[in-house]
Amino acid sequence: MHRVAAVVVPPVLSFDVSIPLMVFHNAEHYDVRVCTARPGPTPTVGGPDIVVPDGLDAMAGADTVLAVGSGGEQAPAEVLDALREAAAGGARIASLCTGAFVLAQAGLLDGRRATTHWGLADDLATRFPAVDVQPDLLFVEDGGIFTSAGAAAAIDLCLHLVRVDHGAAAANTAARLAVVPPVRPGGQSQFIETPLPPERGTSLAPTRAWALEHLDRPLTLADLAGHARTSVRTLTRRFHAETGLSPLQWLLHRRVDRARELLETTELPMDQVAGRSGLGSADSLRKHMVGRVGLTPTAYRASFSRQVDHPARAT
Repeated sequence: MHRVAAVVVPPVLSFDVSIPLMVFHNAEHYDVRVCTARPGPTPTVGGPDIVVPDGLDAMAGADTVLAVGSGGEQAPAEVLDALREAAAGGARIASLCTGAFVLAQAGLLDGRRATTHWGLADDLATRFPAVDVQPDLLFVEDGGIFTSAGAAAAIDLCLHLVRVDHGAAAANTAARLAVVPPVRPGGQSQFIETPLPPERGTSLAPTRAWALEHLDRPLTLADLAGHARTSVRTLTRRFHAETGLSPLQWLLHRRVDRARELLETTELPMDQVAGRSGLGSADSLRKHMVGRVGLTPTAYRASFSRQVDHPARAT
């Protein structure tokens, strides 16, 4: 059982506190404890108090420690000391939203890339010049320390940690139970207010859903544009506005995700995994798996296999 300690640092949003409880509970491989410097009723921003039952001793022996909250304000010295001790002891350290300020105050982000909510990214960079702030990313990992942007990006990060620990199938299950996408492409720039031409209320979501059902086909820009009933030029522009990726980049990400799930849950030969995911050949599958996750398909299957009782076999 992987132990997670979520350290609450007021001021905090109750939604942020609930995220690790929701995601890791859905993954079924984790024991999550919520703690704070002063256990008991804890005020939240714009909502009722929450009761945090445990003190900082809950961090002892945790495999993953998450800093949640602070709003950019100074964290208690005992919290910073506990985070430094956890990091020195080998715990995986992460922050949700403004928790990045807590990690920065502890000196854990010095010389590292990090992110936080886009509205506070400039403040983080100004106050902590030793931190390489990446304002456009949903989450960042540098040297085993993870930081996320605001709100929903914290869900993205927690799902990513599940994926790192137990593979794509486990993360996809947790995402389905939480009714969120398992992987959200693009970055925070999607959410920064920018003047855009009117799109008449349309969305390419139906076309993306259609593409996911036909990943084994050699889909082209013309195929996608035909389904969306628009021109290739308009499709490309709108696709990037909605996902932060070009249509072909998005397809490649989704195909690698499909291949990962097939490697985890079936015993299909590599050429069939490549075919069903739309990556073409076993050589292409290997190239994209190494480029995306740093493992060959064989090594990935050996590390993350979650085969069901009657796995699919070659016929």
